[in-house]
Amino acid sequence: MTRLLLPIIAFFIFAGHTAFAAPCQFESQGEGRVAAIVDARSVRLDDGREIRLAGIEPTATTKQALTSLLAGRDVTLRSADDTPDRYGRQGALVFLDGSDTSVQAMLLAQGEAIASAEITDKDCAATLMASEAQARRQKMGSWADPSAIKNPESPDDILAGIGRFMVVEGKVLSVRQAGATTYLNFGRNWTRGFAVTISKRALPAFESAGISPKSLENRRIRVRGWIEGTTGPRIDVRLLGQVELLGATEPTGVRP
Repeated sequence: MTRLLLPIIAFFIFAGHTAFAAPCQFESQGEGRVAAIVDARSVRLDDGREIRLAGIEPTATTKQALTSLLAGRDVTLRSADDTPDRYGRQGALVFLDGSDTSVQAMLLAQGEAIASAEITDKDCAATLMASEAQARRQKMGSWADPSAIKNPESPDDILAGIGRFMVVEGKVLSVRQAGATTYLNFGRNWTRGFAVTISKRALPAFESAGISPKSLENRRIRVRGWIEGTTGPRIDVRLLGQVELLGATEPTGVRP
């Protein structure tokens, strides 16, 4: 059993050893000067392009931090694809002129944003997750608040954040299959307790990494995503990076 778990543990702790690694090897998608901060995750360049900062979810202080970092600055954009989203925004990692560290990594390291796990490139994802972990260890920014990481033993606290992006840590008590959905249950009451759902479409990513959802039973994990549900809170996991395996004795919020 221990031998089977080693690939799983290696995958999830990989991020902890690559903080501020070499810049993501995405193609350059151009340069520009930041003319305006549109919102907590979007800026407008002087050529009119609106850029959405990929890989992060904002906190209450992200917009202020973004303004301090980017207002009037020259930037380089990097991404695998420059196709605008349905709102006309171009998603990208943003780098200050001459810097090898993305603005996203800077925000995460200051505790001024949360890693979204949407970037699937291994090296880029590891860098962003390690930057966030640094801020958690040092209780920087939003991580200074003990309630920044939710406890599944208090599902009502999680349910109060429905529609918000949250980070939850706890022990998976059971893993159940219902139709095309796998449920990681954190409570004995399946109706009201917190649960993570994994659709059949998302399972191949776990299998490719050598991870069986059933192997997560009785393991402590950290999961991030949008809170859904009515009677009980849920996070729907679509990407492997939304889930991190934690050691049984590690303090809450510490492990990268």
